[in-house]
Amino acid sequence: MAKRLELQPSELRRACNPTVFAFKDTSALEPLDVVIGQERAVQAIEFGLNMKSPGYNIFVTGAEGTGKSTIVRDLAAKHAKTQPVPDDWCLVNNFKDEFRPLAIALPPGRGISFSKKINRLINDLKKDLPKAFEHEAYLKKLSGIKARIAARQNTVFQKVERFAAERSLHIDASQKDYPVVPIVDGKILPADDYQRLPADQKAQIDENVRQIQAEIEQSGRKIEKLNQQLHADIERLMNDVAMELIDRRLDPLRQDFRGRADVLNHLAALQADIVENFNIFIPGEKDEAGVPAEWLPPPKSPFQKYQVNVLVHRDLMKGAPVIFETNPTYSNVFGRIEKRAYMSTVSTDFTLVAAGSLLTANGGYLIMEIDALLMHPYVWEALKRALQTKSLPIEDIPDESGAGTTSLRPQPIPLEVKVMLLGSYEAFEILQNYDPKFNKIFKVRADFDQEVERTAETIQLYAQFLARVCREEKLLPFTPRGVAAIVEFGEKYVSDQNKLSIRFGPLLGVLKEADYWARRLRARVVSEKHVIRAFQEHRFRYSLYEQKIHESYRDGTIMIDVAHAVVGQINGLAVYQIGDFSFGRPVRITAETFMGKPGVINIEREAKLSGHTHDKGVLILSGYLGRVFAQNYPLSLSISITFEQSYGDIDGDSASSTELYAVLSSLADVPIRQGIAVTGSVNQKGQIQAIGGVNQKVEGFFEVCIERGLTGAQGVIVPAANVQNLMLRKEVIDAVKQRKYHVYRVSTVEEGIEILTGMRAGRPDKHGNFPENTVYGRIQKKLEKYLERSFRMKQAFGPPEE
Repeated sequence: MAKRLELQPSELRRACNPTVFAFKDTSALEPLDVVIGQERAVQAIEFGLNMKSPGYNIFVTGAEGTGKSTIVRDLAAKHAKTQPVPDDWCLVNNFKDEFRPLAIALPPGRGISFSKKINRLINDLKKDLPKAFEHEAYLKKLSGIKARIAARQNTVFQKVERFAAERSLHIDASQKDYPVVPIVDGKILPADDYQRLPADQKAQIDENVRQIQAEIEQSGRKIEKLNQQLHADIERLMNDVAMELIDRRLDPLRQDFRGRADVLNHLAALQADIVENFNIFIPGEKDEAGVPAEWLPPPKSPFQKYQVNVLVHRDLMKGAPVIFETNPTYSNVFGRIEKRAYMSTVSTDFTLVAAGSLLTANGGYLIMEIDALLMHPYVWEALKRALQTKSLPIEDIPDESGAGTTSLRPQPIPLEVKVMLLGSYEAFEILQNYDPKFNKIFKVRADFDQEVERTAETIQLYAQFLARVCREEKLLPFTPRGVAAIVEFGEKYVSDQNKLSIRFGPLLGVLKEADYWARRLRARVVSEKHVIRAFQEHRFRYSLYEQKIHESYRDGTIMIDVAHAVVGQINGLAVYQIGDFSFGRPVRITAETFMGKPGVINIEREAKLSGHTHDKGVLILSGYLGRVFAQNYPLSLSISITFEQSYGDIDGDSASSTELYAVLSSLADVPIRQGIAVTGSVNQKGQIQAIGGVNQKVEGFFEVCIERGLTGAQGVIVPAANVQNLMLRKEVIDAVKQRKYHVYRVSTVEEGIEILTGMRAGRPDKHGNFPENTVYGRIQKKLEKYLERSFRMKQAFGPPEE
């Protein structure tokens, strides 16, 4: 029986024949320019890129190292080349409300040019406006205005003087309050002489003075109106001069951006503000002497409001932008409003607004990793809101605003961007199940596989991939044997003889390390021995914990028997995981059966060291035992199972068949060969099911057997379903070839127990009875004794109390 189930050396590893490669080394190959094994993901991404309807953003899932970041960027970049270059975006002052700057779209690559032209315009006006007000034509018009108003003012003065002269009064224009004095005989009457005049004459003079003062007041109002008219006429003249000059300067800009309503509107507002505030262009000194420094506003150029803040410019860009945001903080994604500190206060203005990656990618594609994005507060909710509203506001993070901060609310910018998120299956599942808006916004999922079918074509593509990596990373070329070793690594990485790993991240690490050892040995090419050296050195660097565990077997700290036969005792196989490094080691499992309350006592579960999956596997044992042995009468036994010298948590059902073998051995009083370790889960029908980590388990037990000494009777039982997953190390295969180590495949519990005990399991007859000289026959006989004794005890002592 055991001979029939033993695997041949050729079944323990699928080798890659170097002769399938028709090249001397990979330098003779064309580098890979296609994606290997990701047809489904590539098709989904291309579908999402071509869909223009809202909500067709893309969520990319897949294991780390599958190359999804590189492939997504390459596909997006390829698609972006076919798209038009999007507009530049600028932020300008809102002359009606400086706290709400306006966003302006400009033709691609014109943003910086527009900003420079505005700066040049302002600099020119600083020189030209003062010159315009010193020009002969302006001065002539100004003189005409002043002369005209002066003439009208003189007319008013003359009228008042005539009025005064007619009443023998004189107005002293040399004094500020225009005093009125009487005239007698053509001379000004002194005050003493006035007092000596007759009363009637004094009364007449006083009346005349009152009349002339009223006339002076009326004339003063006329003079004031004329002064106001003078100022208005001068201001109108200056406005006309400034308007004519600015209009002439702005005309080329209007021609450059005709058809751009937002630009033309801004130029009109800019012109109106310059005309209104042209005095700032006239050199002059501002008297701020004596004003405390803390009362002064922050230093700010009066011309700053005319600047153009270029948020995004597409100079020299071809096609749509593709942005990979590696640090998706709120500010990095949505932009920020920077602050200027001055005298214990904080202020800002539109020139301190900076764009984020979302605006930079506007009109193109933005790629981010979901794990990094979710680590930053507010980003996820703000991203969903922006994609739904197709509008991008640049504003402060809610918790960054505070006292002393001048707030800005820039005009939201229309958003047309395709967002591509990279993440794990778990992140996708959580968002899909618990975020109601997720499915409306990310309607496309691209799922990256981590393995591909091993065919003649994919093997050749593997070689081309190596050629591409060698060229891009400047590695030494690989020989056919070196490539074959890498192909076999790809098989072992996924533990499947019919598959190849397409997690190129770990594969790239192997290539670089093999190149390192080839260079250390002064080789010109990377051969098989350099690849193997890279594997060995990598394992050595990470195997300290494995070595410590192995020493525990060597010195007897962990009890293990690989030579004798023991009842109710068996060697199971466990996998230890340290980061991405794993190894297998045997663990002793014992089972005891006895009369008592029916059921299985899982000691690990009672000690709270057992996981749910392991508990399930143990409970399945009761189902199998009941199906096989309790068809004619009930089971009347208790079973105790434990992992000996196990002090940590245990989970998984890969030892359920092993535990069952120990139970069957205990019931049948048939010893189990301790040189045979077992792995595999079992169902209630007694079928052996596939498990994970089969290579680590087989190799781990082999190393323990090597330490204790190979006897030729040692080996491992694995599920038949796992044979295709075997990619064992060459030293294990050599031992199998020499008949010093054995690997068996089993499909049923019966096959396994026969290998372990050397006794047939037995088949029931039509009445359900097993032959006496079989394992199951011995079990059936013991169970009958248990039932009989239990019946007699009930008659003698009554049923047990609950």
